Amino acid sequence: MKTTAPVEKNQELTVDIEDLTYEGMGVAKVDGYPLFVADTLPGEKVKLVVTKTGKNFGFARALELLTTSPDRVDLKDKTYMQTGIAPLGHLSYEGQLKFKQHQIAEVFQKSHLDIPVLPTIGMEKPYAYRNKAQVPVRMLYGEIQTGFYRKGSHNLVPMEDYYIQDPAIDKAIVIIRDLLRQYNVAPYNESQQKGVMRNIMIRRGHFSHEMMVILITRTRDVPHLNELIAGILNKIPEVVSIMQSVNPKNTNVVLGRTVKKLYGKSFIRDQILGLNFDISALSFYQVNPVQTERLYTRAIEQAGLTGKEVVIDAYSGIGTMSLAMAQHAKYVYGVEVVVPAVADAKRNAKLNGIHNVKFEAGKAEEVMQQWKADGLEADVLMVDPPRKGLAKSFVDAVGQMKPKRVVYVSCNPATLARDLSLLQEFGYHAKETQPVDMFPQTQHIESVTMLSLD
Repeated sequence: MKTTAPVEKNQELTVDIEDLTYEGMGVAKVDGYPLFVADTLPGEKVKLVVTKTGKNFGFARALELLTTSPDRVDLKDKTYMQTGIAPLGHLSYEGQLKFKQHQIAEVFQKSHLDIPVLPTIGMEKPYAYRNKAQVPVRMLYGEIQTGFYRKGSHNLVPMEDYYIQDPAIDKAIVIIRDLLRQYNVAPYNESQQKGVMRNIMIRRGHFSHEMMVILITRTRDVPHLNELIAGILNKIPEVVSIMQSVNPKNTNVVLGRTVKKLYGKSFIRDQILGLNFDISALSFYQVNPVQTERLYTRAIEQAGLTGKEVVIDAYSGIGTMSLAMAQHAKYVYGVEVVVPAVADAKRNAKLNGIHNVKFEAGKAEEVMQQWKADGLEADVLMVDPPRKGLAKSFVDAVGQMKPKRVVYVSCNPATLARDLSLLQEFGYHAKETQPVDMFPQTQHIESVTMLSLD
């Protein structure tokens, strides 16, 4: 058995790119040894130099494309790929949609799951879609800059157009950056743990156009704060909320523990499928409003609601999916571990005049077992877990409760495959998986799978 790589660092080779990794890097093989190469696509012949070798795989940098894929597109600004904003920016949009379908199918195949994966539901305009931004503020070239980190580093690349973000958010970031320059508010210095302004975070309602600005600072006191606030309100009329979050720690976590209101409301309002939602600084809210409506519509269709069903929405957040389903169900029970989100969900139910819902705080598996003990029989279970997927104890709780249908909204094909295999052991069968492209130009994959009891 080989213990050394068949290539060496700094070696130059000509190779064929055979595949793409989950992160969107090209894969070439030398004597069965994989080399990962950024900015290359399957079908391309590439001259490269090996940059790093490990026992099982290595990395290389493309020196020259000898042949190009018909799926390659010319990305106008290479910084989008260098910073990880658009790691698939060099792949045609049709190619991206196929890549995402293929990624799920490949994971299913490796997990011995015989579940058809449908073509990915895409967007007409696969850019300028993000309704939320958080960008670092740093000193660079003797001037206060905003931008994005170069991939795998904390080196800021100054930017004004972020390509995948709502252009109104991009403009607002530049205005705030210029105000910070005008009043000389010291940006955060990571190595020295000095400075004031760490990050600017902005949320904007896609339908309402209401904007929230969150100033994330290292210190509670901000020089010229009143002038900053006045400048923001004067130059960005859409702003209805200005918040401050203090984060004094040397950490990669962006927000501090608390958020304080500096001006206006402590939330913005937006719509999904005709329903109103109040979104606070800390709320989880899908970043692509256009595709969220498609994702939710598909999930509700998969749930097969006729108005007679009792539904449990695990991971219910601020109630977006629960309230959308409540219009088509007899009753919806939402459970969420984040206590402020439960308060938001209750307020959003009241805001929309929806009464056939109940929200409870707690771990989904524990609350579900309590509901089962209280005699609750659920027809449909909706799950939309974080990337780590479902806890084993949660899957066991589903096996005990035995709802007729489970609709699984996933943001990670690997944990989806694992959880589908576990649910199969309880007699659940998945007919198909529908990918929905929530994050165009990136490698992230969202999907909906409906399972029913055999």
